Amino acid sequence: MSSQSPENKILGFKIYLVLGALFIASLVASNLIFKKFFSWDFFGLHTFEISVGILPYPITFLITDLISEIYGKKKANQVVVAGIFASVFSLLIITAASLASATSWSPVSDELFNKVFGSTILAVIASMIAYLLAQFVDIHIYHYWKKITQGKHLWLRNNFSTFTSQFIDTFAVLFLLCSFSEISWERFGKLLLSGFLFKVIIALLDTPFLYAGVYFFRRKFNLKTNEELELI
Repeated sequence: MSSQSPENKILGFKIYLVLGALFIASLVASNLIFKKFFSWDFFGLHTFEISVGILPYPITFLITDLISEIYGKKKANQVVVAGIFASVFSLLIITAASLASATSWSPVSDELFNKVFGSTILAVIASMIAYLLAQFVDIHIYHYWKKITQGKHLWLRNNFSTFTSQFIDTFAVLFLLCSFSEISWERFGKLLLSGFLFKVIIALLDTPFLYAGVYFFRRKFNLKTNEELELI
């Protein structure tokens, strides 16, 4: 079957929607849970102090790299923009929920709700600005190296683009959160180091998954090296 046959394009579009849904769910979840921090001892070499909001983020970069490889730069950018709209819409929902007064018997009181979500708006705005910048940088660098390497050396463009974009994302979101007095400036350096190193480790670990995904899709859709699936 031809790589660009109608059947492949229909199946490819369905898979694209699933990947987009996973991307958006990961992004919105990370914006909602970011206020909880935890520590992780990495084999005694370094103790990470990071937000649980970081946990879904590597998934978003893995998905955009996979979409970039199979569907192209335009489709990857479209998913990023959709993620931003979803984040803004989630903010509107949270704002509406915070304005509605809790009943006397509500399991979650206004005080508890506002403690968890009260400063979410500023934080999500900061996160979105940093994230938007990082994702577009990631996609741009990924396709730059894809062009230079003529579709070869997947590990190079995957890790190089992710390392650069993740540093930008970590630096920008912490800078904005500290500027909004959400986090003390005294923690900036330690959180920057922990957040970036954690993302680097995850990026290295997810490389085999990217290879597996690219191999599966290329075989499924009969794609040649550097060939992209055109959606209807």
